[in-house]
Amino acid sequence: MTFKLSALSLAHLKGVHPDLVKVVMRAIEITPVDFVVGEGLRSKEQQAKNVAKGVSTTMRSRHLDGHAVDILPIANGKPTYDWKFYFPLAKVFKQAALDVKIPVEWGGDWKTFKDGPHWQLPWAKYP
Repeated sequence: MTFKLSALSLAHLKGVHPDLVKVVMRAIEITPVDFVVGEGLRSKEQQAKNVAKGVSTTMRSRHLDGHAVDILPIANGKPTYDWKFYFPLAKVFKQAALDVKIPVEWGGDWKTFKDGPHWQLPWAKYP
């Protein structure tokens, strides 16, 4: 089955670095798991709210400069935060990144504060 990004997902990619958009667009072409782009570029005000709520731990988020996206898998017709759906989607995104030759980091691979929806361009290559 072939999936397409919704108009809202495409809108959430506005302001996101073109290389990361390439990864997302390749991922939607090859994924067996439908997904939405939950968020891309984020304001400092929203980031401060996220830190206050405990859903983020830093004011240095890659979302602030368009170097990160949050991707939510679709299960039973709705976006989900259930980890069992993130692992197959992670394989897709890692393959998509290889296909377009753009390095990415997944928040699910972090040692602390694991963040399943989060994908970012690495600081070392994209300061």
